[in-house]
Amino acid sequence: MTLRILATGGTFDKHYDEIAGKLTFAHSHLPDVITRARLTLPTELEIVAMLDSLEMQDSDRSNVLAACQRATETAIVIVHGTDTMRETAHVIGNANLAKTIVLTGAMIPYEIANSDAFFNLGLACGVAQTLPHGVYIAMNGQIFNWDNVKKNRSAGVFVNE
Repeated sequence: MTLRILATGGTFDKHYDEIAGKLTFAHSHLPDVITRARLTLPTELEIVAMLDSLEMQDSDRSNVLAACQRATETAIVIVHGTDTMRETAHVIGNANLAKTIVLTGAMIPYEIANSDAFFNLGLACGVAQTLPHGVYIAMNGQIFNWDNVKKNRSAGVFVNE
């Protein structure tokens, strides 16, 4: 089995620009994260986009869906921004692909202390290998079905809808 990991940006991949004093995108952290995680499962990393999920348009979601459709792997992890992860999950879920697709992300960027990025990615990679075909969101140590999840913005966690 090979695991495909799709990067779309989101908080997970943001960098702190100390000159501008804000979070921006440069390159994906995922190559380093995959190495650090010591994944022994073969992985294929594909950068689909590097943007904040609040900036995602329907065309961006179509690109993510197309990447899932053309992937030869049946286990896919999508690293996505948490603000509109649910919307992208709905697009993919409604496509009824015969694959296990797990979306995950982070509330705190990978490169910042106490980030949840590494844990969330590890959880997503693990369950993508074991769950039946379908679309899921892996956040906060929990797995949610794509059609029964929402982000509780005041608590900064995902919950069942």
